[in-house]
Amino acid sequence: MVQPRPALGYVMVAVAATFFAVNGTVSKVILGSGIGSGELTEVRCAGAVVGLALIAAVTRPSSLRARLGDLPLLVALGIALALVQWSYFFAIHRLDIGIALLIQYVAPILVAFWARFVFHEPVRRRIWAALALSLAGLTLIVEIWHGGRLSGAGVAACIVAAITYAAYVLIAERAVRRRDPISLSAWGFLFAMLFWTFAAPWWNFPGSRIDDDVSLLGNLASSHLPVWLLMLWMVVLGTIVPFALVVGALRHISATRAGITAMLEPVVAIVVAWAWLGESLAPVQLSGAALTLVGIGLAQTAR
Repeated sequence: MVQPRPALGYVMVAVAATFFAVNGTVSKVILGSGIGSGELTEVRCAGAVVGLALIAAVTRPSSLRARLGDLPLLVALGIALALVQWSYFFAIHRLDIGIALLIQYVAPILVAFWARFVFHEPVRRRIWAALALSLAGLTLIVEIWHGGRLSGAGVAACIVAAITYAAYVLIAERAVRRRDPISLSAWGFLFAMLFWTFAAPWWNFPGSRIDDDVSLLGNLASSHLPVWLLMLWMVVLGTIVPFALVVGALRHISATRAGITAMLEPVVAIVVAWAWLGESLAPVQLSGAALTLVGIGLAQTAR
């Protein structure tokens, strides 16, 4: 039995959120090389399957077994994983990373509403305040009064990302009662990879571009790295390592506290995108970001 160490748990989630945040910019650079959103999702899922399956095989090999009755839930988890990643990649190719993440992060509000009105779970009244704050914040972020200055397709993809992320959380919440998180995610990424294998067959993958050197864009435009190295970063440090950190942190802090700490991701992502890509939010959008984050925080504690 591991003795809980809350401070360690918070640090693990904070480090994971930082890796996830940097991964947004790394992914945007890869997308700028001509790799499509579906193809990038396919690579990320395939890499995650290999990494997470190896971790499970070394630590708890028996956990990789799956009963026939588990398959519907695992397939649903995989489809949710496939769509949330694709919609996020699609969105950041058309929007600033900070804006895309903040819209996607309203997912906890959707989860709380689903729990309250579908599962009939007790949800605190603060969910209404969370909804009001988040909607007000998103209105400022999107600057809706300008009549669609942002990419409509990008905003729509963010909404899809929020919905599918909420679906992923709800499905995983049920599935994790039957199996450990590492093997569960390995199975989820496996079915996500299979989904994209049919949607974007591997034989159509632009493999010739993997060896290309690509500009790092923005303030690092004069520097170049091969696409395969950026993809390796995305898979290892942008997926497997941060996920393992979050899972490990849950031994020390509750899921709610981990979720609130993970809100560091859009904050760090905005800073990284500003320093690296030169992306920035206007003062009114920064005010909206603050309101949205407070709303998300309330939603995380509403269940």
